[in-house]
Amino acid sequence: MTNSKSAVVEVHADRIERIRDVLAMISLGEFDPAEHLIPSDYDDDFSSFEETINLFARQLHASVRESEAAMQKLEGARVELEAKLATIERQRVAIRELSTPVVELWEDIITLPVVGELDSQRAKEMTDRLLHRIAEGGARCAIVDVTGVAVVDTATAYHLLQMVAATRLLGTFCVLTGISPRVADTLSHAGVELRDVVTRGTLRDGLEECFDHLRAGKNGTAKKRATTQRTAKEHG
Repeated sequence: MTNSKSAVVEVHADRIERIRDVLAMISLGEFDPAEHLIPSDYDDDFSSFEETINLFARQLHASVRESEAAMQKLEGARVELEAKLATIERQRVAIRELSTPVVELWEDIITLPVVGELDSQRAKEMTDRLLHRIAEGGARCAIVDVTGVAVVDTATAYHLLQMVAATRLLGTFCVLTGISPRVADTLSHAGVELRDVVTRGTLRDGLEECFDHLRAGKNGTAKKRATTQRTAKEHG
């Protein structure tokens, strides 16, 4: 029915229902253009509105698929990046372990050669490795050799003192070797006290110091055992 002002189109309820179903499928993310488009069963003014709904639904579906593809690509890139970062971390750990080897020089004697710059992070890692090795193997003597350290300033000396103190807490005799006269003079002028630390000029000297310590320990143990046995006989 029409008049001079507007045209009125009678629309069956099922056509409204189909539009509602399409919009519902879109909102649920289940819309498929191959199955859910509104069929063109009518040729009237309302059919143009239905086609507009179909056009909107197709474009939205295409946009959603593009977004999903982009998200999948980003996810793939993220997984790849995480794999690369994990590889880099494994390599970093391997390099760190190679750069801070704890070597067994003799029975009950291990050494940690320090090469290069010694900052807070590296000092902590070295100390952790040294303490782990002591706890694991029960080494009675440890030598921290700094011959390969180019510059020993106040901060470096502080890290070394902490390292020596940490080994002592585990009952391990610790010797600091590789302190050159120039470095000793530098530390002296900087006010760094090494009086409580056993220091030797070379790794060989440090090894001899450890031998002396172990021999003294054996002699002391033997004397203590003999004294205990003599006391037991006297009271027997």
